[in-house]
Formats: sequence, structure tokens, C-alpha cells
Amino acid sequence: MSISAKVVMKLRKKTGAGMMDCKKALNETNGDMDAAITFLREKGISKAAKKADRVAAEGLIFAYVSEDNKKGAILELNSETDFVAKNDDFIKFGEDAVKFVVENDIETLETLKESTFNGKIFTEALSSLIATIGENLNVRRINLIKTEGFVTSYTHMGGKIGVLINSSVTITDEHLVKANDIAMHTAAMDPGYFDKAEVTQEILDKEKSIMKVQLLAEGKPEAIIEKILIGKMNKFYEENCLLQQKFVKDDKMTVDKYAADMKIASFVRFRVGDGIEKKEEDFAAEVAAQIKG
Repeated sequence: MSISAKVVMKLRKKTGAGMMDCKKALNETNGDMDAAITFLREKGISKAAKKADRVAAEGLIFAYVSEDNKKGAILELNSETDFVAKNDDFIKFGEDAVKFVVENDIETLETLKESTFNGKIFTEALSSLIATIGENLNVRRINLIKTEGFVTSYTHMGGKIGVLINSSVTITDEHLVKANDIAMHTAAMDPGYFDKAEVTQEILDKEKSIMKVQLLAEGKPEAIIEKILIGKMNKFYEENCLLQQKFVKDDKMTVDKYAADMKIASFVRFRVGDGIEKKEEDFAAEVAAQIKG
């Protein structure tokens, strides 16, 4: 089948692999994007598990925690351009909206959109801001945490990443320091799971299958591959699960060990634009030429 340059570039953006490798992978998998990602990973060309579906979009992440730290929320407000994301009216709207979510115990985006906000239905208030700014805006997602312990928040990269950490214990100065440290760690290390117990058997089987193909391609004897896979799966947990990750400030301990009696119950991490597909521009002539080769 014929593979278009646009599809090849999409795979390249997802995986970071070279264009010709991407074209070959798509040809080998009849254009199936997920199968092509797996193909590249099996060949050791891509470590795409985390990069898949990470497409940049503009806007900011807003976070707010109540004065007693019993509730916290995180909200993504998108814009068409980064310039608008620096607009004072845009920023104030996002700050007011996330505070409104916490103060009114709003747990779903649908409830937020139907709520009365600043004297108007929320969607009407957003439409007014759109008319003022002259650019399309959208609140894409929210998350509210209510806890018997305490919540802390952290935003990173000028609001491009936001994190909530939910602890199940009573707040103390020491606990708050640890929670803030773990929030910063979460922003930097992007865990896909809270704990290894959350990783489904289906995901484990897929990862093992990919790793096994890689090991066989390296010439490892099949008799010892199962033993090697145990170590590799531990590495998978270490890279992808918050509690098992090496703590960014001290890689001699895990996040779970650093937290100690400051028990973490859950986390939320938003990055602006996760999963949003943006319109692709025309490709440069030299890129098209390489694809045709």
C-alpha cells in the first residue's frame, strides 16, 4: 500500500525515529500506526511508549488548593497561540475557573460548563472571553481531589505542566515539604502509573513481547531470556510507576521510600496539549524528497 508523507511524519513525531525507518515500519505493518510503533520498538529504534500521542498545543495548566489543603483542583485552558496564553484576561479566567472548581466541589467538565460562573453560565463566560481576545479557547479537562489527608499542587514551565499530590496523612511542615518535592518529581519524570499494581496484565504482556523480540535480535539465548525479562520488567516499573521511580533529588532511593510516613494516595499530572492533534503545515521539499526515496 502507499504510505503518505503526512502519515510518515506523524509516526516520526510520535517516536523520534528516522523518516526512512518510519516509512519501512508503516510498510511492514500496512499503515497501522500502533503496530508501526511496536515494530520500531522491537527493532530498538524507538522507545515510543511515552511519546505516543504527545502533541503540543497551546494554553496553560492552572492549579488551586483550598486554605485547609483538603481540596485541590487542576484545569487545562487551551488557546490557539502561545501569545494568547500570556494574556492577562486569559490567565485571570483560568485562575478564577480552577478556584471556582474547588470552592463549588465541581467534579466533571460537564458540570462546570453548566454552572453559573461570574454571573453567567460558564460557557457564556468563556464565549465572552473568546469575543474579547479574538481567538478560540477551550477548557478541555479538570480534576478535583477531596481528601481526609491533604493536597498540594505544583506548576512547572510557566504553567505548561501541573501536578496535584494527594496524601492520606495529616499535614505537617515535614509532610508538606515532601509532598512538594514529590510534586516537582512528578512534573519532571512523568510517571504513567501511580504504582506497579496498576499496570494491567495486557500492558505487561505487550512490554514483555517487545523486550523478548529485542533480546532475540541481540542474540541472547532463549534459555536465559526469561531471567533477563524479570530485570527488564523491574526497570519498566522503575521508569513508569511513581512509587517505584528513583527520586529525582536522590536516585539512591525510590519515591515511596522518600515519602516514608507521608503516604501518597494518588496524583494527577496534566501537560498542556497531551493528545491534541494540531494541524500540520506543508512539509519542506527536501523532506518530501527523502520520503519518496
